[in-house]
Amino acid sequence: MLTLALYNTYDVRRLHEAHLRAIARSAPIAYAYGFHLALVGFPFDGKPLDVAEEVSGHTTIGEGGKYLIELARGNRFHLLDFPKRGFPPQFGVPVATTRKPSGDKEITPLELAERALNGERFLLLIGLGRHGLPKETFKLARYHMDVTGKRVSLETCTAIGAIAVRIATYMEALRWGSGRGK
Repeated sequence: MLTLALYNTYDVRRLHEAHLRAIARSAPIAYAYGFHLALVGFPFDGKPLDVAEEVSGHTTIGEGGKYLIELARGNRFHLLDFPKRGFPPQFGVPVATTRKPSGDKEITPLELAERALNGERFLLLIGLGRHGLPKETFKLARYHMDVTGKRVSLETCTAIGAIAVRIATYMEALRWGSGRGK
């Protein structure tokens, strides 16, 4: 299981347009490439399907939120609190996505794809807001990953798409190379 986790660093008390846009843009990516989508520290109450329906009422992206609702119906949309001592283990190994990975914690998208194909689960943490992920999240994450491999800073929604596409493409190529097909 691979999960794109949007980590809220905007406003934890009030929902903003930036929250809604990021969620609406992430859902079709997660849906199309077989990822789960998690929201970390967002000001929502209710069950994932209720939240998906609420968010979908505010967007035309992803066919009016259709893919977010599909993720929720398929139990692939999750609402998480900020971690106190760590992330829920069912989501797998936390990976901070960053253009500045720490050398001792760095994992490449190819390594992650290989390990995912062998059954490992990964929670890919993506910071929303000007400052990205908080420092404590980098400490909690077992790995750090630069999706570009070139230390290039990407706009958040661009990064979300790049992460999903790059990992999914590596996984598909690895499957074909091993004769496992799709």
